Amino acid sequence: MEHIRKDPYRYVATIYDRLFNSMNKGLRLVGLRMYHPAPNSNILDVGCGTGAHLELYSRDKCNLYGLDSSAAMLEVARKRLDDAATLDLCDATRMIYEDDKFDLILSMLTMHEMLPHVRSQAMCEMKRVLKENGRLIVIDFNPGIPRSLQGWLSKAIIILSELAAGRDHYMNYRHFISHGGLPTLLIQHDLTMEKKHILAGGTFLACLAA
Repeated sequence: MEHIRKDPYRYVATIYDRLFNSMNKGLRLVGLRMYHPAPNSNILDVGCGTGAHLELYSRDKCNLYGLDSSAAMLEVARKRLDDAATLDLCDATRMIYEDDKFDLILSMLTMHEMLPHVRSQAMCEMKRVLKENGRLIVIDFNPGIPRSLQGWLSKAIIILSELAAGRDHYMNYRHFISHGGLPTLLIQHDLTMEKKHILAGGTFLACLAA
């Protein structure tokens, strides 16, 4: 109950996909095209939310796992995925999984929400549970300058959304952007970017790393 009481998504979880699915679906599909896992791969979604990202991989007969700190979001994910995935309410900085478990780890629009030290700890945990030859797909806001009118409009919507989420949320976003976003984060944790796609006029970045 303590988790639910403090859950920032408790009022929006049931309508989250209606609000953001049109944008997020395209981002998820880009990630899927960047790296297609083999059947029976172990896949973990860090910050799995409503389970929509994991759902894309359910048709490939993979072993699906998701973690999130929001009980409300996980309730939606469980209804969506039923027994197709193992979903855990836990902290990304203290994962309950053994070392070298996952062939693929996903993380979409999660890193920018975290405090800087939490972000770093979560990346360390992701590396710990990723197999030596595993891959990481991370998708988040791009720190670069928008490349088009679409990009500037998208940037304005992102900033307004982050401000609406509260001061702490916005400050975490600002730190993430001002410190180089995903490229810097991957370098800091000795991860090599194998592929990248800049999307939505320069406002989103999808990375495949190892």
